[in-house]
Amino acid sequence: MKKKIVSVLLVATMLSTMVSGCGKTAGSGGTVNAEGIKEFTAFFAVPGSEINDDNEVQKLIAEKTGCKVKETWLTGQTAEEAVGTLIAGGEYPDFIDGGNGSVQLYEAGALVPLDDYIDKYPNIKEFFTEQEWDQLRQSDGHIYWIPQFSNIYGEERACTHNDEAFWIQTRVLEWAGYPEIHTMDQYFDLIEDYYEANPTMEDGTENIPYTILCDDWRYFCLENAPEFLDGYPNDGSVIVDPDTLTVIDYNTTDTAVKYFKKLNEEYKKGIVDPESFTQTYDEYIAKLSTGRVLGMIDQWWDFAYTAEDAIKSAGLDDQGCQYVPLPITIEEGMTNQWHNSGGVLNVSSGLAITTSCQDVEGALQFVNDLLGQEVHDLRFWGVEGTDYLVGDDGMYYRTQEMRDQASDTAYKASHTCSYSYFPQWTGTSRDGKNAMKSDGQETEFYDGLSDSIKKCFDAYGVKTYVEMLGTSPAPGSWYPMYTFSSSMTTSTPGGTAWTLMGEIKHQYLPKVVMADDFDAGWDEYMKAYNECHPEDFISEMQTELERRVAEAAKYE
Repeated sequence: MKKKIVSVLLVATMLSTMVSGCGKTAGSGGTVNAEGIKEFTAFFAVPGSEINDDNEVQKLIAEKTGCKVKETWLTGQTAEEAVGTLIAGGEYPDFIDGGNGSVQLYEAGALVPLDDYIDKYPNIKEFFTEQEWDQLRQSDGHIYWIPQFSNIYGEERACTHNDEAFWIQTRVLEWAGYPEIHTMDQYFDLIEDYYEANPTMEDGTENIPYTILCDDWRYFCLENAPEFLDGYPNDGSVIVDPDTLTVIDYNTTDTAVKYFKKLNEEYKKGIVDPESFTQTYDEYIAKLSTGRVLGMIDQWWDFAYTAEDAIKSAGLDDQGCQYVPLPITIEEGMTNQWHNSGGVLNVSSGLAITTSCQDVEGALQFVNDLLGQEVHDLRFWGVEGTDYLVGDDGMYYRTQEMRDQASDTAYKASHTCSYSYFPQWTGTSRDGKNAMKSDGQETEFYDGLSDSIKKCFDAYGVKTYVEMLGTSPAPGSWYPMYTFSSSMTTSTPGGTAWTLMGEIKHQYLPKVVMADDFDAGWDEYMKAYNECHPEDFISEMQTELERRVAEAAKYE
């Protein structure tokens, strides 16, 4: 009970901060400040970094759009807890992305249906096809949120692998002569060999060979590797066999057994960080930021914009402490699908407008303006002449000084304003030349890399993180299945099973990795797992798979 009270207090404090930040009650969107700028509030149920109140680019965007948003992020609680507190209070910010709590908001009647508005705003209307808008309809037939990410405008431009991978520091690869590493066994053999020869960093700090993030929902860093190791894309909660259109439970495959047995062996050897199963996300990021961790599984977005920037700021990139992804599968010769082309429509959550917002049209006009090219450039390139330059050929580029300041924490707080949880484009700018975001500009991307990354890429004959893995075609029309499982509730047998399966995995997988007797530990885990009736979950996922395939066929 004590833990629950603390969480509620933390949420209340966070919401109080959000309210006081704009000097008005939550959800009183449209209030005009002394400069004639409309002020809105937003809460995103994910951790994030707040910017300074006098942020320079935010001011420029406000001048062009007539609007400003005070953004607040998740601190000290889960998305469900934060959303639950909002619902209990009955007052909301103007904008919200409830993450895993989005269904709670919908069921509580806290969100404004957007159907009657979308056609009025051309940039919003353009953001999805009719089929995609229809996919966003909830059980009552209305659209309540706009997924913000992975929409591609024009030609796809991907230099950074933003998704999950086995990551390794460049110093490890350089030490070994840049070997070809394709399997899980090769990956851990390399880490073992490097750690034996290099137990410490240059300053004597002890290296950590391999760590695992298991905190709350981020335990995907531990549990979902078997789907990738078998050469499948990130459907998240299941494997889909594209030939038979059959759902497969990746938790019980032969590859799952091999993977967790390998982690168990590495734990016993002292390769797996003993703090893996108790560290918080903040502790994990702090650990990566020291440059001590040789390798891990994670999604790029989950660590790069914090730990990677800290590594560069500390000059540890010169020691080869930055990470690159490797195309790991369970056996040699398999095609990996760590990186797929095409966008990913996550229908389970997105940017919504709450019933507390007093100016829905003003809020949507702001979203529409954020998707306009001039404002989009301000969000993701910055200010011309300050953050980037334009060549005679019309191509955007940066000097090294500009690149350095772009990764500086203080500079980002005072100057950069990407409105990162509002809708945004990847791909190619409307000018047909430049990338929508600086990290998609191929030449600029490569020129901005540290020497250690360039040396690594040159050794493997690549120019980008994506090329380190290779790109697979976009998966089928069902993809990704996690957008369905993440919206499941205990109102169905499959949803109940899904909840119980998650609880059992959280409880037993660390025990499996640390077990003295792996086979006995695995058998105990499987007994508890099967008691969750995973077959109910798989059955409902199969039904959803078939529904998605049939629905897509209507638009062909």
